[in-house]
Amino acid sequence: MDVRALKKRVRLLLLFFITALLASGITAFPLEWELSVLNRLVNSPWSPLPGLWPDLIAWIGRVHTGLQDTYRQYPFIAYGTDWLAFAHIVIAVAFWGPLKDPVRNLWVVEFGMIACVLVVPMALIFGPIRGIPLLWQLIDISFGVFGIIPLWICRNIILQIVELEQTACLT
Repeated sequence: MDVRALKKRVRLLLLFFITALLASGITAFPLEWELSVLNRLVNSPWSPLPGLWPDLIAWIGRVHTGLQDTYRQYPFIAYGTDWLAFAHIVIAVAFWGPLKDPVRNLWVVEFGMIACVLVVPMALIFGPIRGIPLLWQLIDISFGVFGIIPLWICRNIILQIVELEQTACLT
């Protein structure tokens, strides 16, 4: 495969990753509204979840109530999730470097991979401290697991590009 085709593949994977980061960030802004909608959906008369997974329904209700009460009494706490959203957006912006020049910005892809790996201890250490159910910790961990896959593929393709470009320079 030629370098141009490989770079196109890297860019498509990075665009997917950037889009996922942006979506994750932007959806942290309306958190109270989203939880309200989720709570209504899972507790609707047609939802099978209350009978199938009552612990999940209870957890969603507890988080919804906690967030509503906290935001009502202490609205400034929402500022923390605003910064969380902002951080996701800023990290997504960092990946524009590898979009332009994947070889020169390989370090950004590796930085992203390290961040994905660090999601695991973060969730497993702070989840129990904060009273987060194990299932929810596993959902959080899945973001790191699924996030590292496109980045790992990108890294391997970028290393192939480096090899091809070095070979081309020698000939």
